[in-house]
Amino acid sequence: MPRPLWKGAIRFSMVAIPIKLYSATEEKDVRFNMLHKEDGSRIKQKRFCAEEDVEVPNDEIVKGYEISKDRYVIMDDEDFEKVPIASAHEIEIQEFVALDQIDPIYYQKTYYLEPDEVGLKPFALLMKTLEETDRVAIAKVTMRQKEQLCALRLHRGTIALETLFYSDEVRSTKDLELPGKDIKVSDKEVATAKMIVDMMSSEELDLSQYKDEYRDALNEIIQAKAAGQIIEAPEPIVANVTDLSEALRASVEAIRKSKAGEKKDAEPASHRRQRAKAS
Repeated sequence: MPRPLWKGAIRFSMVAIPIKLYSATEEKDVRFNMLHKEDGSRIKQKRFCAEEDVEVPNDEIVKGYEISKDRYVIMDDEDFEKVPIASAHEIEIQEFVALDQIDPIYYQKTYYLEPDEVGLKPFALLMKTLEETDRVAIAKVTMRQKEQLCALRLHRGTIALETLFYSDEVRSTKDLELPGKDIKVSDKEVATAKMIVDMMSSEELDLSQYKDEYRDALNEIIQAKAAGQIIEAPEPIVANVTDLSEALRASVEAIRKSKAGEKKDAEPASHRRQRAKAS
């Protein structure tokens, strides 16, 4: 496990639970370096003073908040430490709610919590309480110079902290062009769409079956270019069906064929040979 990103305590009413916080996720994007097209050398970003037109070393760079045109208040690390707020060192539980009360649009990033040795029992108590009440805790914590709204929920034997957007950070949909009451869909179209949903439904979600196919394909292209191979672009996919009813019907047929192919692939080879002999 990497180094903790934050250390503090969960404040559960009058109970303080010392914990460490770790990032629960990691991005695995294909990363590129910026190069000079002429000679392939790395491009380096330098920080310049606009007034003096000179490069500025990191130890001479400070944070400034613009209070009016070209007027700044300079803030250093000690100033941020002086902010009089309890959530700078504690995850303050505000209330408990049902998980389905939180719309997924509010979720931001997930972290794992780990109790210190002296906090094992109260941490276990909080976990047991969340489990038996079927609740998640709404709390606040200050990280990276921002007081984050967050939710604490059970996940894989620990408590996960989900940072949340504040309500004023979620954009409205009022300016979007959305279907109104004048847009009608027929009962047949709804029934066919529901049939598609039923055919594509799973009893249990298994996210491990999904892979980043673009990342894999991009890596293959990189390896091919490194080997001097010529890369050809794939033919674009063109959607020819414009009639909604026809598109729904074609969808049902495509899913049926896909399901039949999956069953055939899953059938043991001995069974396939027996069927072939019988025919």
